[in-house]
Order: sequence, then C-alpha cells, then structure tokens
Amino acid sequence: MTMQIRTLAVAGAILLLSACGKGDEAGPGAMGAMPPPEVGVIVAKKASVPLHQEMVGRLAAFRSADVRARIPGVVQKRVYEEGSDVRKGQVLFLIDPAPLRAALGQAQAALAQAQASQANARASADRARQLLPQKFISKSDYDNALAAERSAVAAVQAGRAAVDAAQINLGYATVRAPIDGRAGKQQVTEGALVGQGDATLLTTVDQIDPLYVNFSMSVSELAQARSLQTNGQTPTVQVRLPDGSVYGHPGELDFSGDIVDPETGSVALRAQLPNPDKTLLPGTFVSFGITLGQVPDAFLIPQTAVQRDAKSAYVLVVGQDGKVARKDIAADRAQGSDWIVTGGLAGGEQVIVSGLQKAQPGQPAKASPWQPPGAQPAAAGAPAGDKPAEGKQQAGDAAQKD
Repeated sequence: MTMQIRTLAVAGAILLLSACGKGDEAGPGAMGAMPPPEVGVIVAKKASVPLHQEMVGRLAAFRSADVRARIPGVVQKRVYEEGSDVRKGQVLFLIDPAPLRAALGQAQAALAQAQASQANARASADRARQLLPQKFISKSDYDNALAAERSAVAAVQAGRAAVDAAQINLGYATVRAPIDGRAGKQQVTEGALVGQGDATLLTTVDQIDPLYVNFSMSVSELAQARSLQTNGQTPTVQVRLPDGSVYGHPGELDFSGDIVDPETGSVALRAQLPNPDKTLLPGTFVSFGITLGQVPDAFLIPQTAVQRDAKSAYVLVVGQDGKVARKDIAADRAQGSDWIVTGGLAGGEQVIVSGLQKAQPGQPAKASPWQPPGAQPAAAGAPAGDKPAEGKQQAGDAAQKD
C-alpha cells in the first residue's frame, strides 16, 4: 500500500513538471505573436512653402494735413460737420473778412496813386527826350526825368504786389480743405481770435483710404525675408480684425528702413493697406500675417512629429521594410502648427506624427494615415485626435508587461 502511494506521488510530480514546461514554452510564443504598434503617419511632400510671420503694427493715415489759420482774424463759422469726409478745396471755416477787405482797398488805392504818378513821370520823361536834342534842358534835368519815370514804374509794381498780397490774405479768410479725407474735431470755436503770431490749428484732415501699417522687424528676419523674395515679388500683409476675422483687403509692403534702432535692434517697415469702406481707423493696433517670400524645396511637418536631442532635430519614419528609422532634419523655423523643414528629407517618407512613444528605431510598426485632432466629428465614432488610440496602446503595453 505504501509503495502504491509513493508511485502515485512520483507520477503526479512528473505530470506537474511536464505541465510547467509546456507553460514556459507557450510564454515566449505568445509574446512573439503580438502585432507591431500602429502609428499615424503623413507622407513628406516637397514644395515651395510660403513663409508667413505673425506681426503687430499700428495703423496710420496715408496723409494727414493740419488746417491752420494763415491770417489773423476772428472765426465766424465752422462750415463742415466734424468727423465727415471732405473734398479738397471744400470750405471748412470762415474768418471775419472785413479787415482784410479794408486792407485790400488800401492796397488798390495805393496802386492807383502809383499808376497816376507813373503817368506824370512818363510824360515828363517824354518831354525831356524831345527837348534835349535842341539844348532846351540840361543833361542833369534829362537824367532826373528818366530816374523819376523808373521810380514810378517800380512804385506801380510794388503797388500791384501789395494788391496781390491783400487778395491772397482775403482768400485765406475762407479756410478750405487741403486734401481729400476725413475732417476731425474743431480745435477752436466761433468768436476765437486766431493767427496772432502763430498759425492756429483749426482742425486736421486725414486721408484714411488707403492706410499705412507701421511695424518693425529684427535684422535677421528682414535679411531672411529679402533673400526669399524672388522675381521682384512684394511681401503681402493680411490684417485680422478684433473679432478674429480676416480683413478682406490684403496690403503690400511699400517701405523698408535701412537704419537699425539701437535700442531695439529692429528696422522700421511700413505696408500700404486699402480701406475703401473706411472700417479701419488710424491709431489702431492690429495683428496681421505677412508673407515674406517662398521657401523653395521645403516640407511642412507637424510640430508634434519633430523631436530634438543633443545631436539635432529629427523625425521617425516608417521605411519600406515596415521598420522605424530616424531621420535627422534641419528645422529652424516654425509656422503655425508646423515646422518648415529644409533638409534631411528627400520626399515620400512616411513621417510618424502620432504614436511616437510606441515607435522604436529598428523595430517594426504599422503605418496608417494620420488625422489631425478634430478632423473627424466625435459623433462618427472616430477617436478625437490621437489620445484614445495612445491610451489603448498604453493599456496594451501594460497588459503585455503584466
């Protein structure tokens, strides 16, 4: 009986050891059967990439003219409506013309007197010319008659100039708009004495169609922009309104300074912006995007795909053999949510954008087209971005470790 019990115990132990051995053999087999991780990729495509930059600038009037009192007098009336659009030559203010009319009358009277004196001097000179050959007058009297005639002519010219000046001053009593534009607030009221010593400011007229956008740019950025301009292409400006919408009329860069501000290290620039509806006003700060030029033979790679280490920036790609490989790249400038890559890629590579934490160089990976977050509606059952897929993979990794 004891022998039978021992025999059964030994047989049970052998069966147990055999079962454990089979379990050990199944373990590695099960691990090797795990599928390669799935990653989201884009195909790198070489193209000429427009170089955009976000800037902030301030709007300024295309032309601004101060309307001043050019003669002394009392303001009688403001003719225009404040804040309205006026045309060149339109009457804005009236200054009391009575003293100026009186001055014009005096100048005209002085001219008439000078003309009368001129007529007498001319007659005397003519008689002297007739009498001199007959020796009826002396040479001295003849010279005096000619001198008096010349003085009378000069007096007439001076009188005419005085009349012209008086007429000009009388014209200044009617203050007109020097340019087309929008007339601002009046700076003086009716009854104010203006033009005493200084040319008193009455109002300002601003031409706001088009407008200027004044901004600045660093020397390095400006040099890069100039190097990217080809075929005389002018950088364009696209302004965004306060509500976030894009202004419907793009502008163009029309001035670039050549002097660097020593305090900021930047260069002043200016763009011209159409404003036909006059919705934009001078003095407003605006944000805008400026297209500086074209970057030839470049790639736009999402920023989430670009990694960096002590060596360089790099991306992971899925090769033709289905394995992950590293590609060192030149990515020196960001644009929106992408990097502009100018070196390291040849085109056609499958660049990994999502699932980077699952991809290891030299290991296989399953590539599928990458969808930007929010590209598919949540109601369609598609994952929002890459986070759910990554969460599932992390859970699978945890199960695999267990």
